[in-house]
Amino acid sequence: MNIQPIKTEMDYEKALERVDVLMEMNPEIGTPQSDELEILALLIEKYEEKYWAIATPDPIEAIKYRMEELGLKQKDLVPMIGSKSKVSEVLNRKIGLSLSMIAQLSARLHIPLEVLVPKVLV
Repeated sequence: MNIQPIKTEMDYEKALERVDVLMEMNPEIGTPQSDELEILALLIEKYEEKYWAIATPDPIEAIKYRMEELGLKQKDLVPMIGSKSKVSEVLNRKIGLSLSMIAQLSARLHIPLEVLVPKVLV
């Protein structure tokens, strides 16, 4: 077992190839191969977190995307946000989302809370 840190894209590709080989072997837990697989998986995960991290989407963009997906219009958000003017103000970033709005939007549009909660609150 010769495990090296993953520092480059080439190291990353080699680690992925080795994981494929080890997965095909289906090693029993506690064997050197299963230990190698576990360590490589952790190294790959850390590399991906550092270089391939997916940013949390902007809350307003997430709402707009979900509206488009569901074929909703601004008026459809009134029960979740308040009034037509308030919906417009939120979508145009003139006012922020309240906790009540966040809860309603998350529940009804199935948008994860982590996406809707401002980063200052997290």
